[in-house]
Parts: sequence; structure tokens; C-alpha cells
Amino acid sequence: MKRTRSAQLFEQSQRLIPGGVNSPVRAFKAVGGQPLFIAKGRGAKIWDADGNAYLDYVLSWGPMILGHAHPQVIRAIRAAATKGTSYGAPTGLEVRLAGMIRKAFPSMELTRLVSSGTEAAMSAIRLARGFTGRDKILKFDGCYHGHADSLLVKAGSGLATLGVPDSPGVPADLAKHTLTAPYNDLSAVRKIFDQHGREIAGLIVEPVAANMGVVPPKDFFLQGLRDITRQYDSLLIFDEVITGFRVAFGGAQERLGVIPDLTCLGKIIGGGLPVGAYGGKREIMERIAPLGPVYQAGTLSGNPLAVTAGIETLKLLSRPGVYRKLEERSEHLSNGLTDAAKKAGVAVFGSRFASLMTLFFTDRIVTDFASAKTSDTKGYAKFFTAMLDAGIYLAPSQFEAAFLSTAHTDADIEKTIKAAYAAVRKM
Repeated sequence: MKRTRSAQLFEQSQRLIPGGVNSPVRAFKAVGGQPLFIAKGRGAKIWDADGNAYLDYVLSWGPMILGHAHPQVIRAIRAAATKGTSYGAPTGLEVRLAGMIRKAFPSMELTRLVSSGTEAAMSAIRLARGFTGRDKILKFDGCYHGHADSLLVKAGSGLATLGVPDSPGVPADLAKHTLTAPYNDLSAVRKIFDQHGREIAGLIVEPVAANMGVVPPKDFFLQGLRDITRQYDSLLIFDEVITGFRVAFGGAQERLGVIPDLTCLGKIIGGGLPVGAYGGKREIMERIAPLGPVYQAGTLSGNPLAVTAGIETLKLLSRPGVYRKLEERSEHLSNGLTDAAKKAGVAVFGSRFASLMTLFFTDRIVTDFASAKTSDTKGYAKFFTAMLDAGIYLAPSQFEAAFLSTAHTDADIEKTIKAAYAAVRKM
């Protein structure tokens, strides 16, 4: 494939934007080569600036669960845009989306809309501290909750991709209030709470880890977290920015049956436009201004275009059979990728939860960040490049998820599996 225009744009962008990209993982540093500059997307495909088409399994890192440019969503956005793009004032659309969220997530008795998943997690942490009067939080190695200072400690996603465990610019006095434990290690969590439990405001966790690659929770892990946080009067915060409305309409908490005190949402509830939300028990959420003293605000919170896109997306996702089909096709794809690698004699571990999946290039069973990091990242880079040349766009990092949309067909999946077999044979 010719990628001349993408190369030209990357050269120009490096003179104007740090690293030439507006989010680090887009730079392709983990897989080599130069990033693609995307011109358009429709359904399950994207096209780069040179006109090359790719089956897309990144899907804007998850929110395009209906595929790109779904006609119903686009029509609604166009109609909303004719009325104005931002008011900085309440709208009926916000009320409607909040009602849809509460119906799907009964634990979110009150919901505050924000502009991103990072903002949702940051605000939930502040609220937990304000509600409990405590300073410390507990998070898990390899779990990414956005780039707020308190959460950039042993994080995953782009930090895992670039091999940076923490970030300069985070004050040591702030970082010391963030405790970490290995994901899926309940005994480690108990030890930390035995030592610091009365100082811990909240525990934040991806109920299904998806920023170290996809790592499902072990049996009883989430329930164990629920029990421990209750014992110490700490808040349990589920970061469902990725899993919310993806692994089930009611997210991981519906599917796994463990109910948190606070929930963070993003991605899908904006239908591809910037939005996030956090919510939970009424007595906790009533501590937020203007009802309480915990301050949080945002001019673009509840933006009418983003909220409109979210409403239309949730309407489509609520139709019968949507998640069953996603599950079936995701299982087919995950099994096909794993089988292709094994037939070629390449050691892999296929991990999947609902329509999230990762092919780890390791002979280890992946249950946490330490085992995920045994992956052959150079091997993944070769695989990524071969798949890209075959017209398959995967995450440019071993430590990210692949996403499926309702727009992907059985034929798309068969094409992907065939391309994967050819790619691993070359390795």
C-alpha cells in the first residue's frame, strides 16, 4: 500500500504537535513505522489519507460499537447541530440521557455528565475523598483511569505502550496518596487495607481490565473487593469507561453481579463524540456542588451534540439480540486468531471478555500486568505490520484491546482470521 500522504502529514504534524500526535499511542512507537492519518470511516472500515481501506478493530478505542457513521446517529447529530452546538446551560437532552443511564445502571441513582472518561474518573476520586474525609486511593497495576495526577501511578494503556510507569510532573506529595496492588490479587488488597484501610477513601478498578490488554477478573475477585471496601467504609469505584454498554447494556456490574458505590462511564455514551459521566448512590452524589461542597464543573458538560449521539446509540443498543450477536462474532474472531497462531507454531494467549479481546504473544496465562508484560512485543509488532499490510487495523500496541462492532460481518471476521494465519506464518 502507498502511504505517501500519511507520511507527509506526519512530517508536517511533528513540526506543530508534540510527537506529531495528540495522544501518545497513535505514534506507532510500539510497533514501528509511521502512523496512518485517517480520512473517513463507515461501518466496519476506515480509509487513510492515501485512500487505503482497513477493517477497523480499534473503533476509536471502543466507542464506535455501532461502527463508523451509523446513519441514525449521524442524522440526529445533524439535526441537533442546526439548533446550536453548545449552550453552557441545561437541556432536556441531558435529562433524557441521564434517565437512560439510570435505567441501564440502577446503581447510578444520580449522574453527572462530563466531557471525558479521564474527567469522570478524576471527579469520582475527588468525590470519594470529599465524602469519606480520607486522602488515599487504591488502584491496580496496569489499570488506566485517565491522565489525572492521582491516577498516573503504575498505569496501563499508553504508559504501558511507552514503558513509562509514572509521569514526571506528578507531585510526590500527591502520588504518595495512591496505593497500588496487582490486579486479580485479593490477598494483596487485604494486606493493604489491613495497614491503611481507615485512610483509604476509595478503591478504583476496571471490572474487566482493558488497558494492559484484556484481562478478565478471576472468580470472586470483584466480590472480594466489594466485601473489603464495605468492611473499611471505603468506596468501591468501577471504571466502566470501556466496559459500560459494551460487555452488556448494564455494563460489567450487570454481567458480573457486583454493584459499586460509584461508576465512571465514557466512550459509548457519546456515540463517538467527547463525553463522560460518573454517578452512584444518592447520598454520595449529593455531596457534589451545587448540593454539596465537592466542586466540579464544565462548560461543555452535557454538550447537546455529544448527548444526542449518545441517546441514539443507546436506543440502538437496547434492541433485542444486539449483544448476543456481538458475543458470537467476538468468540469466533478470538478463537480464530488464537487457532491461527497455534497452527503456525507461534506462542499466544487469547484473552476475551464479551466484545473485548487481546492476542497476547506469550506462552503464559495472562491474569495481571506482570504476566501481560511477558509478551513478545517485537513479535506483536511484526504481526501488527503484516495485518496492516493486509488491510486489518489493530491497536498499535500489545497492551490494548481489540473491539468489535455491530457493523462487522461474518465475512469480515473470516477475512481477518485468514489474514492472521498468513501473518503468523511469516513470523
